[in-house]
Amino acid sequence: MVNCHCMKTNKPHNPFLIAGYYSPDYFCDREVETEKMISALANDRNISLMSVRRYGKTGLIRHIFHKLGETDSNIVCIYIDIYATQNLSDFVKLFAENVLGKVDDSLEKAMKSFAAFFKSFRPVLSYDSLSGQPELSVKIENETAKNSLQEVFSYLQQSGKRCYIAIDEFQQIAEYPEKGTEALLRSHIQFTTNVKFVFSGSRQHLMNEIFLSAKRPFYQSTQLMTLDVVNQLQYYQFASSHFHKAGFLLSEDSFTTIYTLFEGHTWYVQAILNRLYEYRENINNQEIVYYALNELLEENSYSYQELLNAYTAVQVNLLKAVAKEKIVAQINAGQFISNYGLKNVSSITRALSKLLERELIYKSGKGYMVYDRFLGIWLSRL
Repeated sequence: MVNCHCMKTNKPHNPFLIAGYYSPDYFCDREVETEKMISALANDRNISLMSVRRYGKTGLIRHIFHKLGETDSNIVCIYIDIYATQNLSDFVKLFAENVLGKVDDSLEKAMKSFAAFFKSFRPVLSYDSLSGQPELSVKIENETAKNSLQEVFSYLQQSGKRCYIAIDEFQQIAEYPEKGTEALLRSHIQFTTNVKFVFSGSRQHLMNEIFLSAKRPFYQSTQLMTLDVVNQLQYYQFASSHFHKAGFLLSEDSFTTIYTLFEGHTWYVQAILNRLYEYRENINNQEIVYYALNELLEENSYSYQELLNAYTAVQVNLLKAVAKEKIVAQINAGQFISNYGLKNVSSITRALSKLLERELIYKSGKGYMVYDRFLGIWLSRL
């Protein structure tokens, strides 16, 4: 059975993770959010967790699952990322493959469950040629997707196991062509009493529509949470302690430079710290911080250039202009347009729409900015 124990047995070579989760030793702060989420789940409340991408939602979820596993080894925790799904059938297939077998204590019991519960699709069990570990795949036809989903939820319900399921990039369901997907999921979720859900997403306007609109099925069905940046002082204490353990110094001024440069945006701060830790020396000046940044930008330069080649001149010029400004309160403001020699308002509006759709630009509370912080810095230098 797969349970909440997300900790890996080996230690990372570099404590500044830019992917995955190891243990609380390599997870910074989020103590308030962790307590709130664990309390909500323990008290039978589903959660919707929203933030800009790369703020650390996935790491937080895995951290919570680790904590829950420490309290009760029988709890089942499942993480699913549905970003790549395009329709209900894709969702059900991914959901089924991640859930099936997880609430059973043995492979034999799992196979009996398959025979008892799954009529509209057939799970296929195979074994990895290298590890020998069992792998499960399913084939689901579009016309049987709704029945298949019902069977998966029935399987979860009959187990009686306490389950926590995180569905990441949950806003993707709003893009499915099938009508009524939200209502279908909501109807199953509210009657599967032994399973609680974390719905996380990075496209805040879509998440808001799903959970805050009185016309939508998920309205008032979750505890709403928004993830902000990690506190600067706590982040510095976390980072400097890992440098200290390795026998090196990370000065507070150097860390402040990093934190300020990315406004505390977790993944980008981690990426720089990861690179600085690799140098195995004292980090006590801005020069070495910018050396690491330039190294990262140089490595990505070719892919950034290829990215720009896929867009029109108007779109690229607008993207560069936003990057140079860092934050643009009003894209159609006359001063901004004239400063960067942009074309008429209608062409800018069309270009902005495309860049927002492709998530190259996003709108924060302060204004428009380039989504990828490294790309923004790279563009600002052109």
